[in-house]
Amino acid sequence: MPERDITSWNVAILTLANHGCVRESVELFDRMTRVENVVPNAITFVAVLSACNHGGMVEEGRRYFQMMVSEYRIKPRIEHYGCMVDILARAGFIEEALDVVSGMNCRPDAIIWRSLLDACSRQNAGVELSEAMAKLALDVPDDAVSGVYVLLSRVYAFAQKWNDVGMVRRLMSDEGLKKEPGFSSIEMDGLVHQFVAGDTSHPRSEEIYAKLDEIQQRLASSGYKPDLSEARMVAGMDHTKGAALRLHSERLAISFGLLKATPGAPIRILKNLRVCKDCHTITKLISELYGVEIIVRDRIRFHHFKDGACSCKDYWLSRSKLADWSDKQDVIRYMFYFSVFNFTQTLLRDEPAGNYKGDFLPDNILLEGFLCAIKMADYSSI
Repeated sequence: MPERDITSWNVAILTLANHGCVRESVELFDRMTRVENVVPNAITFVAVLSACNHGGMVEEGRRYFQMMVSEYRIKPRIEHYGCMVDILARAGFIEEALDVVSGMNCRPDAIIWRSLLDACSRQNAGVELSEAMAKLALDVPDDAVSGVYVLLSRVYAFAQKWNDVGMVRRLMSDEGLKKEPGFSSIEMDGLVHQFVAGDTSHPRSEEIYAKLDEIQQRLASSGYKPDLSEARMVAGMDHTKGAALRLHSERLAISFGLLKATPGAPIRILKNLRVCKDCHTITKLISELYGVEIIVRDRIRFHHFKDGACSCKDYWLSRSKLADWSDKQDVIRYMFYFSVFNFTQTLLRDEPAGNYKGDFLPDNILLEGFLCAIKMADYSSI
C-alpha cells in the first residue's frame, strides 16, 4: 500500500489474528511500532491482544497490556479486559484473571464472567468456583443466559452430579430457554447446504451417512478413540454418547464435502457454535487420511486443518494446569470482593441496589462460615 494509516494497520493485525496467524499478527504489530514508528490506539491493542488470546500467548499478552497502560497511556476498555481475562483463564491462571477483573475501572460484563465460567468448566476448576462464576454471569443483564446454564450443566456433568444437571435443565425449561441448536453450512456449486445433528433431510442423506460410516471405519483403523467428555450429557451410557458424537453437524458437512468437492479443493464449513474436542480431533485425522484441506469457521475462530494438524495448534481445546481451588475460602474471598465491588458500583450509578447485593454468594456457603472468613481474610491485596 502506498499509504498506510492506523486503520489499515489495525485491520491487518486483527485479520491475521482471526485467521489463526497469531505470530504474523504480533510481528506486524511490532513492525508497526518499532520500525514504522506508528503510534497504536485502543483498537490496535484490542487486535494484538486478540492475537495473543487466539495463540495462547500469555507472556506476550501480559506485556502488551502493560505496554498499553504504561507506555501509551491508553485507559483499558471492557474489550481489553475481556481479552486479558480470557488469555489468563484459558491458560489456567484463573486467580490472576480474577485479579484483573478486581482491578477493572468498569463493571465486568456478562462476556467476562462467561469466559471465566467456560475456563472453569473446561479445566475442572471445581463446582463451587464454577457456580460462583455462573451467579455473577447471570446477574448481568444479557441475552445469552442459556449459554451460562449450558456451561454450568457441563460442570455438573464432569463432576457426575446428574441431579444438578437435571435441575439446570428444569430451570431452563421453566424460564423458556433452549440451548442454541448447532448447525454447519457448506457451499457447493453455488448452493448452501445446512446440516444439524442427526440430520436426514438432505436429498443425498443416504450417501452422506454411507460416507460417514466409511470415515468412521478408517478412523477406527488408524487407532482413533472418541473423546466423550463433551458428548451429550447422559449418565453412564458411553455407547449413547459415542453415537451422539458421530452425528454432529460438522461431520455430516464434511462427509458431504468429501462426496462433492473437486479433488484438491479445500472444504469450507461454517459452524454457528464452537467445534467440540472430538470433532476437532477427527477433522485433523480426516485431513491426513483423505489428503484434503478443511477450513472450519466456528463461533470463535478459523480452523485450518491440513496434514493432520490445525492452525489453532489445539490451544482452544487443551486443559491447562490449574491452581488449586479446593479451598472454599479462596472462592469466598473473591465472591466477597465482587459483592462489595458491584454493590459500590451500583451506588455510584444511583441504580437500585437490591438487584445486586447478596446474590453473588454461592447458596451452599453457610452465613456463619462466610462471616468468619471475612474476619480472618486479608483483603488488602485485592
